[in-house]
Amino acid sequence: MTKTAPDGRLAALKDFYRERRRMPSLAEMAKLFGFRSRNAAKYLMDRWSADGVVGRDRQGRLLPGPSFHGLRVLGSVEAGFPSPAEEEMADTMSLDEWLLPNAAASFMLKVSGNSMIDAGILPGDMVILNRGQLPKNGDIVVAEVDRQWTIKYFEKRGSRVVLKPANRAFKPIEAQEELRVAGVVTAVIRKLAGSR
Repeated sequence: MTKTAPDGRLAALKDFYRERRRMPSLAEMAKLFGFRSRNAAKYLMDRWSADGVVGRDRQGRLLPGPSFHGLRVLGSVEAGFPSPAEEEMADTMSLDEWLLPNAAASFMLKVSGNSMIDAGILPGDMVILNRGQLPKNGDIVVAEVDRQWTIKYFEKRGSRVVLKPANRAFKPIEAQEELRVAGVVTAVIRKLAGSR
């Protein structure tokens, strides 16, 4: 279980990582934490690594820990009629854990075209796929059909597989030569207009 660092040093390390998209060197860490030597920074990182606050790759280089990608969950909001709500910090959640139950088998693609708009998948959306998950009827999949890539609903009828769009302007697809399912869509990510 990951422990939380007892002081503001972890917050400073997270800020460094968010701004530069990399972990600092030992010299940068010593400066960041106000240490006189890199050895003090190394000692702290070794301790945090043992506690699971940060990670290390096979070469021993520092990696961001699970809490680096987490967002605070402030409670819930009613999707029906308005009701008073108090902001309360319920938990911290890692988007990786939420969106990637099998991170090693997951990858992301950008959607183009509008054959899935009635399923809420719009051009420009990002979809997360799990290539280790076997598709079942009703799943949305990304597949290569006769050397053309597409995103559609998966439907198996006996030995036949039909890929169905979520837009009446498009027709279902059946492979004439070859069908290869690359992965099952597990999440759709959309950046809202006006957000950076």
